[in-house]
Amino acid sequence: MRDLKHLQFFEDLLQQAHNDLVKQAKDDGKVAVGYTCYYVPEVLMNCGDAFSVRLRAPNTGSLDISQYYMSSFICGYARALFERAFEGGYNFLDFYASSDTCQQMVRVVENIHELELIQNPRFTYGIIDAPLKVTTHGTKFYMEQIEQNFIAPLKEHFGIDYSEEAIRAAVAEHNEMAQLFEEMSAMRKADNPVITPKEYHIISIASYCCPTYLFLPYLRETVEELRTREPDAKNRWRARVVVVGSELDDYAFSEIMENCNCYVVADRYCFGTFPGRQVIPLNDDEPALLQVCRYYLETNQCPRFMSQEKIQERRDVVLDLVKEYNAEGIIYEQAKFCDFWGYERTLNTQVMQEEYGIPTLGIDREYVVRGSGQLGTRIQAFVESLEIKRIRKEGKAV
Repeated sequence: MRDLKHLQFFEDLLQQAHNDLVKQAKDDGKVAVGYTCYYVPEVLMNCGDAFSVRLRAPNTGSLDISQYYMSSFICGYARALFERAFEGGYNFLDFYASSDTCQQMVRVVENIHELELIQNPRFTYGIIDAPLKVTTHGTKFYMEQIEQNFIAPLKEHFGIDYSEEAIRAAVAEHNEMAQLFEEMSAMRKADNPVITPKEYHIISIASYCCPTYLFLPYLRETVEELRTREPDAKNRWRARVVVVGSELDDYAFSEIMENCNCYVVADRYCFGTFPGRQVIPLNDDEPALLQVCRYYLETNQCPRFMSQEKIQERRDVVLDLVKEYNAEGIIYEQAKFCDFWGYERTLNTQVMQEEYGIPTLGIDREYVVRGSGQLGTRIQAFVESLEIKRIRKEGKAV
C-alpha cells in the first residue's frame, strides 16, 4: 500500500510529550492540561482555551531516579512519567488532572508536587476521588469531584470557560473526531484492510497527545486518503485478534504484531479507541456536564470496578468486539506491576478460553516493548495456534 501522507508527521509527534502541535497551542495562548486516565473526562479538559495532553514518556531509558523515589515494583508507566518529569519533559504543563484510581499514579503526582518538578510558575494540579460503582449517587459524587478539583481551579487560575455552551462545543469537536475514528475503525473489519495495526495505533496515540482542534485537519485528510486507498494485492494477515489490557502507548507493540502477520482488529486498552473514540450523545433536557460525567463513568472499562455487573460488562464488551470485528482470538496484555490489570488478565485469560471457547493469550510486558524478542516469540506461537485451529475447522490436513 502507498504510504499515508501524514503518518511520518504523526510518528514525529510521538517522540516527545512537548510536540509541535502542543507547542503551537501554547503559542496560541492555550492552557495545557495533562492527564493519564479515562476517569479524567478528556472532553472537559478541552473546554474554552484548555487542551488536553494524555501523558507519555516516549524513548524512556534509565529509570534509576524514579526507582529511588518509588521502588522498582511499581508500574513502569508510572515510573517513566516520574522520570520524565524529573528530566523537565513536562514543564509545558499548566495543570495536571489526576484521579485516585491507581495509587501508583497518585504517588507520581505527589512526588511531582513535593519536589516541584514542573518548572512552570502557573502550574497546579487536581486529584479526584472516583467512585467504585456506577450508580446515581456515584455519578453525582463523580461530577462533584470533577467540579471541585478540575473545573474550579481551571476557572480560578486560568479563566477557562465551563459554560453550557463551552461544554457542548467541546463535545461537538470531540464527536467529529470520534466519527472519523469510527469510520477508520470500521475499515479494520475487512478481510484485507486498508490500514495496518501500526498505522492505526500511531494515529490513535497522537489523537490523545495533541490538541484536538489542531489534530483534526490532519485526521480529516488521513481518513479521506484511506477511503480511496487500495489494499495490498496479497493478504498477508495470518490471524485477527482483539487486544485488551492496560496502558499501552508504545506503538512498537503493534509493530511486533505486524511482524508476526497478526492483525489487531480492535484495541480495548488504555490509549486505545474502545472506549475513548466514540460519539458522546447529548440531549437538550439535562445539563451537558452531568451527561458527560455520566457517559464517562458508565463507559469506563477499568478493572478497578469490582462489582459483578461491571466484571461481566467488561467481558461482554470484549466478546462483542470479537464478534463484530470477526476476530479469531484475544490477547490480554498487562504492564508489569499493574495491580488491577494483573487480576483481570489472569482471570479472563482463563474465562474467555474455558467458558466462551475463544483462544486467548495473556502476557505481561515492560512499559517499553521495543526490542522484546520474548514478546514476539509468544505472539508468533499464538498466531500459529490460531492458524492450526482454522485449518482443522476447515477440514484440511495439518
